[in-house]
This record gives sequence, structure tokens and C-alpha cells, in this order.
Amino acid sequence: MARRKILYMITKGNFGGAQRYVFDLATHLPKDRFDVTVACGEGQTLKEKLREAHVRVIEIPSLQRDVNIWKDISSFFEITSIIRRERPDVLHLNSSKMGGLGALVGRLLGIPKIIFTGHGWAFNEERNIFSKAVIASLHWLTILLCHITIAVSRRVEDQITRFPFVRDGVVQIYNGIDTIKFAGTEEARKKLAPRISKNFWIGTISELHKNKGLDFLIEAFVRLAPNYPNAVCVVVGEGEERRRLEKLIEKHHLSNRVFLLGSVADAAQYLKAFDIFTLTSRTEAFPYAPMEAGLAELPVVASWAGGIPEIITNGESGVLVDPTDTEMLSRAFQELIQNEKARNELGKNLKEKIEREFSLSKILEKTIRLYENNFHPTHQKMA
Repeated sequence: MARRKILYMITKGNFGGAQRYVFDLATHLPKDRFDVTVACGEGQTLKEKLREAHVRVIEIPSLQRDVNIWKDISSFFEITSIIRRERPDVLHLNSSKMGGLGALVGRLLGIPKIIFTGHGWAFNEERNIFSKAVIASLHWLTILLCHITIAVSRRVEDQITRFPFVRDGVVQIYNGIDTIKFAGTEEARKKLAPRISKNFWIGTISELHKNKGLDFLIEAFVRLAPNYPNAVCVVVGEGEERRRLEKLIEKHHLSNRVFLLGSVADAAQYLKAFDIFTLTSRTEAFPYAPMEAGLAELPVVASWAGGIPEIITNGESGVLVDPTDTEMLSRAFQELIQNEKARNELGKNLKEKIEREFSLSKILEKTIRLYENNFHPTHQKMA
């Protein structure tokens, strides 16, 4: 039997959540059943990782996240050329811009199965009402053009199925996570920041982006720091908000207590450096970070945003807070600092939940089913 051709397309080639999703699928599909190619725009990390895994990559030089009318026109023709040449059995689109452009081209070229994964909706970000309306309309059109839309959480699904004529084409499949080989606490701390002498780490692995709410984390730590001189706040990741966050740290005279470590390759393996993991996002879809922290048996303090409550049951497998209430956030940290038993129990419960409900094997099984079955748009729960 001939292998099915799968063409993944995504706007950026960095390594955020959407790219992690594409990488996991592209590298774990059975090679005897699928012929996989990935096409993406600006950014190199995803491309490098895929090539190391012997997955074929096509670069789209003009494709970038930001709107640029001339580059977007050029991207449209490049995408058209790639899809026409590849003629995939399944065109699997990821990220907003690629979703819209790819779905239109796929329809025009008669691709038999077009799938779009909604990794979150940009209308949830802080924007004016006009921008939100335009973005929501574009998401809606993308979903109408695709044969199937995968929502990565129930929250993502619920938000988009309020739109007309799309409910029957949306299925919900959670992100999944594979096993991780973790370094021990001391080894991880030496790798991340050997000069930090404090011995209680509150930390996160996060892009330095406004959506991630790292300003809330810093403001909460400001309240915490005077009473817990042996605690530090450690952020692993890089992004456009670095200078603003550095100014906030300087304003509160916490340069020796709050550390922005920058990007670290395969950072998840060093999660045991933290005593408490936190994710204080303004908006999320279904993030990998708290699942990784769960596998490391860490207690997690996170926001109620998006699909996070589908990962963490408040008070049972973690603590959920409104991160804009920095007093509440600080109090959650304090309670866990003071209660080692609670930290251990929350971490243990979260690990059990992640292993039970969010394994990579589950996402593969359900996604392969969509690739191989003749899809008739009838609404179905895949979680």
C-alpha cells in the first residue's frame, strides 16, 4: 500500500507550542504508512530539529508572522507552488496566517483533506474591539475552508463553535507529551545558573511575551521576597519583553533575586531545578509547560487561562489563581513554600494525571485516525 503524503505547514520555524506539536507528529508518525514533509517560514530551530530527525523540510523565505502586504503576497505564491508540487493526501495547517493562506490554496488546488489545528485564537489577546472582530472573522473563514479543525482544548473548541456553520467540522484532541529524562536537582541548577546560591527556586519556562504574564510573576515575587530571603525567581526563555521585564526587576531592586536566563536548549530536562513551577499567562490554549512540570512531579501554580484548568484541577493537582491579583498569587507561593507535604502531593497527583490523560501516544492515535479515515463532517469528541 502506498504511503499517505502528509504536508505540515506552519508560519514560524521557532520552537513554541505549535512548532512542538508539528515536530512531535512529524517525527512520530509510522514511516511505513506516512511520507512526511514540513514547510515553514522565518526561524530556524524547528527546521534544525526536523533535519536532525531526518524529516524533509521546505523553507518559505518570505513567510513571517507580522503583516507585510508584499511579503504576504509573495508567501501566497510560494505556498501555492509548494502545495501544487507536493500534492499531499493530507494538508495539515498550523498557526493563523498559514491556516488562512494554506486553506485557501488547498481548496483552490483540490487537496482532498485539509486539516487546521487551532492552537488558540488571537482574538483572546489584548486588542481593540475592531481588531478582535477582524481576527475572529478570519479564523472563522479559515475553519470554513478546512475539512477538519482540531481544537487542542475544550476551551478552544467552545470558543470557536459559537460561530455559525463550523460545529460539525471541529474535533477536540488534546496536546500530548512523551517521557522526559530529567536531570537531578543539583545537576539541573548547575546547568541553568551555577552562580545562584539561594536554595528555593520558583520558576518557569516561558517565552518572554506579554501573553505569558511574567510581569505578574515578578510583582508577586516583590511581595514575597522580603519574608523569604532564600527564595529566587528564575525564568528560562527569551522574547520581545526582555527589556521591559528587566526594567521592572531593576525598579524593585531585585536583580540578585529574579533571573532571566534566556533560552536553554531542551530546557524541560532541567525542570527539577525548581521547587515550584508557575505559569501566570494572560491567555493560553493548552500549554506544554505545566504537563512537563507534572512529569517532573513539581507543584504548579498557574492561571485559570484557556485550557490550563483542563490540565490542573485546583487544589488537587495544582493551584489555580487569577494572576492579575498579585497578592493572591504571592499568597499561593507562600503557602506552598511553607508546606512541603502539599508540594509533594500536588506534584504526585499531577504526574499521575498527565501520564493517564495526556500521553503522546493518544494524540498520535487520534490524529492518525483523522488522516486515514474518510472524514464525514460529523461533530465528535476525540479527547
